[in-house]
Amino acid sequence: MISLHVAATALHYGQEAFEGLKVFTQKDGSVSAFRPDQNAQRLNSSARRLLMEEVPQDLFLEALTLLARDNSTYIPPYGTGASFYVRPLLIGTTPRIGVQPADEYDLYMLGMPVGPYYKDGFYPVQACIQDEFDRAAPHGVGNVKAGGNYAAGMMGDLYGKKRGYPISLYLDSASHQYIDEFGTSNFIGITDDATYVTPKSPSILPSITNVSLQTLAQDMGMRVEKRPVHLDELTRFREVGACGTAAVITPVYSIVYGDTTYTYGTPDTAGETLTKLYEELQGIQYGDREDPHQWMYRL
Repeated sequence: MISLHVAATALHYGQEAFEGLKVFTQKDGSVSAFRPDQNAQRLNSSARRLLMEEVPQDLFLEALTLLARDNSTYIPPYGTGASFYVRPLLIGTTPRIGVQPADEYDLYMLGMPVGPYYKDGFYPVQACIQDEFDRAAPHGVGNVKAGGNYAAGMMGDLYGKKRGYPISLYLDSASHQYIDEFGTSNFIGITDDATYVTPKSPSILPSITNVSLQTLAQDMGMRVEKRPVHLDELTRFREVGACGTAAVITPVYSIVYGDTTYTYGTPDTAGETLTKLYEELQGIQYGDREDPHQWMYRL
């Protein structure tokens, strides 16, 4: 339970930012978090944008370590495909009626075991382009992990799900000509010449998973392009995926936009490149493969 003043800035003016990361039991029995330093840095990026107090990285990592140790019995064992999800939360607690930032902030962390995202296999999904609603505006707060961003996207995501599409792809709100991101995940496109393409936009949340996959793609000899991606380029890709903490990669078989359907591969098989990237990153997280970039933080 949290005791919070009814006039706290988190409740009235949206001074709230959060993160999401996972803790894994690795093959050797150790327990490690995936790149938590990057989550600490991204939380502080959100804090700066929302005029909140930043959290010292050492404090963030100490809180994460205590959470994992105090809840060690809830961290799933190696071999189950499960992990321990951690949600850091930073909120403004000072009561304000006038619109101004808080003087005091609380940092919380909650944790819970989560099962394997793909219980029945690594299969593609169908997506639609959402142009009835916008997720975030240029120069707004789409590039930080503010809770209000997700509230703004709920209507559009529900709109797509009611029509049978598990995920929705959003366009830039200024022109509706460029790809931004999926509702809760970054966009990845793989071209015929094995180039990894992901959009660059001021309204996209920088995904730690995406950055990590880009590094792995370069390790595999692929070219990586982070740039504006026009709608017309959807015909260029041989594979498309959505990437984020929850699933690492969600392969996308088709994207529907009005009367047009763009397809990638087959409806029951993920593409070869995305599968390799997914297996490599999961292998590092679970300790099945080498960790050349020292991403795993032992708790």
